[in-house]
Amino acid sequence: MWISLFDNNYKPAYITNIIIIHNHTKMTPFYITKEGLEELKQQLATLKTSKRQEIAARLKRALEQGDLSENAEYQDAKDEQAWLEGKIAELDSKIKNAQIISKDKNGNISIGSQIKIKNGGKALEYTIVGSQEANPAEGKISNESPIGMAFLGHKKGEKVKVQTPDGFIEYKILQVS
Repeated sequence: MWISLFDNNYKPAYITNIIIIHNHTKMTPFYITKEGLEELKQQLATLKTSKRQEIAARLKRALEQGDLSENAEYQDAKDEQAWLEGKIAELDSKIKNAQIISKDKNGNISIGSQIKIKNGGKALEYTIVGSQEANPAEGKISNESPIGMAFLGHKKGEKVKVQTPDGFIEYKILQVS
């Protein structure tokens, strides 16, 4: 559960400190591949070490300049520090709630499946991934997207209708791996 500190009517000129309150007891599973989880862990490690050190050095330099009330560099470093700590908390939560994707052994399309589908004469290849890893330009579609949801549970040879803004499109599943 995320709690926003600002309502829609309040538009601060700048944010100096951000407090994130998170309830870990009711988190939904965060679906991710093994590779994606390793990438998140690496990103978290980088933020906790080198990025924290970089911001600490900026804060130290700004503090040495004296008067903090009109010190833009200090304010900027504090803002960046607040963002960094929020990002660290977010990644930490995702890692703690990560559920590694395992492929369905019965040939059904599930998160982690690589599929080849055909619409008319055009063949397309996608990998169904969790929402964090989705990148349509790389052929990775989210299990929560309309096309991803439509294919979940289906098998090779089946036809699937996907609702799009332009109406329904029918695809034939050519391959599931």
